[in-house]
Amino acid sequence: MEERTLVSMLVHTSTVLSSMKDTLETGWAAELASTIDGRRKGACLFCQEYFMDLYLLAELKTISLKVTTVDMQKPPPDFRTNFEATPPPILIDNGLAVLENEKIERHIMKNVPGGHNLFVQDKEVATLVENLYSKLKLMLLKKDDSKTNNLMSHLRKINEHLGRKGTRFLTGDTMCCFDCELMPRLQHIRVAGKYFLDFDIPVELEHLWRYMYHMYQLDAFTQSCPADQDIINHYKLQQ
Repeated sequence: MEERTLVSMLVHTSTVLSSMKDTLETGWAAELASTIDGRRKGACLFCQEYFMDLYLLAELKTISLKVTTVDMQKPPPDFRTNFEATPPPILIDNGLAVLENEKIERHIMKNVPGGHNLFVQDKEVATLVENLYSKLKLMLLKKDDSKTNNLMSHLRKINEHLGRKGTRFLTGDTMCCFDCELMPRLQHIRVAGKYFLDFDIPVELEHLWRYMYHMYQLDAFTQSCPADQDIINHYKLQQ
């Protein structure tokens, strides 16, 4: 299978995009979010999710993944010309810019070699993953026991699913799009929950902790994961 080149661009201040024109004409690009100081990967969940998706596909060697960075506070002129103030993530495929999350997912699934294997269909798992982040945000906003209990109930359901499944990941022993969606959210729960509310995921959720252990061993997660301080700053800015 012919290898395709994909360029992933992180919003970042320390590196200026050298040739947006070349990327638009010949390659792929994914535009992700920055930190509060612009020096590291940001805490945008969607950005990390798609970074993980693309990293996994690059590991299959069906695409070449190159990460380039831009600063959304001071984007280079060629970026402004092509995208104006469009927020990340942005995917570019041979001059075609894909700007919305659902369209990005669909484009990866249909156009990136191996993408259809990553984006599996599983209604039960999709239900488990959805609304988890909204429950975290409500817990941080309301700071009351009922919202904490709602989040805990959701985490228990994920733990129970993993226990029944008996596999490393949500749908089997191979990672899929749902893992790329869930693990960044679990990381935000661990970091932001602990910092703002002294909330910890209970150790008795052993299947969930085993799942996180496996995820922490993967380059796709560690290479895309923002620093704890950047996750904390992400929520401080929302208060």
